[in-house]
Amino acid sequence: MDSQPEETTTVGVALPVPDPWGSDLQQARIRLGDVQARHIPTHITLLPPTAVPVPVVTRLRAHLDGVASGHQAFPVVLRGTGTFRPVSDVVFIQVARGVASCEVLERRVRSGPVERTVQFPYHPHVTVAHDLEESALDRAFEQLADFTCRFLADRIRLYAHNGDGVWRHDTEFVLGR
Repeated sequence: MDSQPEETTTVGVALPVPDPWGSDLQQARIRLGDVQARHIPTHITLLPPTAVPVPVVTRLRAHLDGVASGHQAFPVVLRGTGTFRPVSDVVFIQVARGVASCEVLERRVRSGPVERTVQFPYHPHVTVAHDLEESALDRAFEQLADFTCRFLADRIRLYAHNGDGVWRHDTEFVLGR
């Protein structure tokens, strides 16, 4: 008897960076030549892209609802640039305030139905250039070095894509309801 492979979807969970800063950083990323940026809302990752069986998504939504309701909104300050080079060709905006809350949320999100190990230790950040030429990475690092913004992180979002690389907003969960 032939068994069908279980259908999967790729999900990610993030803290959205609100406008106008989210749009500003997304546009900066596009100007630097990062073509993926058109399809990636500006965010702080809590769960990196993770393939899950489609039936698990319902359990994941319930899990995220519980995580969000048990965590209060918190202030975030984004300030200045950083990089993961030479390990990874990424330039990012640093989380200067809210790191501990991001770490707690990340641990809680990455449990339950999506428990998994990650390749690198968690470091909250906002990617502004990824897998670009060295000169573009250098420009991103320099041009956004003075960037700063403050906002209240009051929600987490579940995103999904079907293999086309376009991240679609699936469900939003308000923190500390």
